[in-house]
Amino acid sequence: MNKVPHRETDQLPILSMTGMAEGDFAGALGESFQRFGFAMVRDHGMDEALVDQCWALSRRFFDLPLEVKQRYDAASNGGQRGYTAFGREIAKGANENDLKEFWHIGRDLPAGDALGHAMPANIWPEEIPEFRPAFTRLYAGFDRIGRRLLSAIALHLGLDSGWFEGPVRNGNSILRLLHYPPVSPAAAGIRAAAHEDINLITLLLGAEEGGLELRDRAGNWLPVVPPRGALVINVGDMLQRLTNHRLPSTSHRVVNPPPDRRGVSRYSMPFFLHLRPDFLIEPLAQCVDEAHPRRDPPITAHDYLMERLRDIGLVKA
Repeated sequence: MNKVPHRETDQLPILSMTGMAEGDFAGALGESFQRFGFAMVRDHGMDEALVDQCWALSRRFFDLPLEVKQRYDAASNGGQRGYTAFGREIAKGANENDLKEFWHIGRDLPAGDALGHAMPANIWPEEIPEFRPAFTRLYAGFDRIGRRLLSAIALHLGLDSGWFEGPVRNGNSILRLLHYPPVSPAAAGIRAAAHEDINLITLLLGAEEGGLELRDRAGNWLPVVPPRGALVINVGDMLQRLTNHRLPSTSHRVVNPPPDRRGVSRYSMPFFLHLRPDFLIEPLAQCVDEAHPRRDPPITAHDYLMERLRDIGLVKA
């Protein structure tokens, strides 16, 4: 493992969504993405009381007996809705499965919507009646903040601020509730192997509990530890393809904490913001020139998602 440097210039900046002018925020966000593939954002406007309620509900669900959680097994829908048990997911190219269990919540579409074939209906745990209304509200909050961040990304790329509105309308975005159970003090290895995210951008709550690391351009692993309540944002592979790798999707992982914290569960809530399933991902014209030829062939967002879900073992080949 490469030694983690601690120079000030190696630290992710913390950006304010309300304390910076629109153009300044867009420029700073784009610069952080180009350098790290990641950014940290505060003053995002997420309802703190709702977030606290959702942390409590997430813990209540994962504390349920395994036989109860398995009633909501997501295997039949490619892991897109409901429960995925401990150890089932494996990072692309990894040799060992990740040490986590999770629950997925997606977008509710109107009956008969043309995109319904690509997005299964949500399922909800009957044992926790407050679960559905609380997480439906949290999903909407993530969705709203995600659109604001995409507006800043569009400005950074020289696009109209509303450019992403159409491509993400009814997008197949997913809110994941993650639980990394305790491990023994002598445990070696990592909780989630190095990987890149599939989607457009990821908005993450819960990285305050140490363990998340990103790999910088020199190959060093840098810790990502935001202030309490801040969001960690990272570029996914779909945005990387759309920008012809101008905004890079960065490898990241979750390592085991120091021995004195290994008996503590780790919880987080990433929101994977996706394009519409029928959106064709091909490089933006301003990101392709003689010095930067097209890197990836065009592919629909749905086909790319299915390709990657097969890679990580959630959909059978």
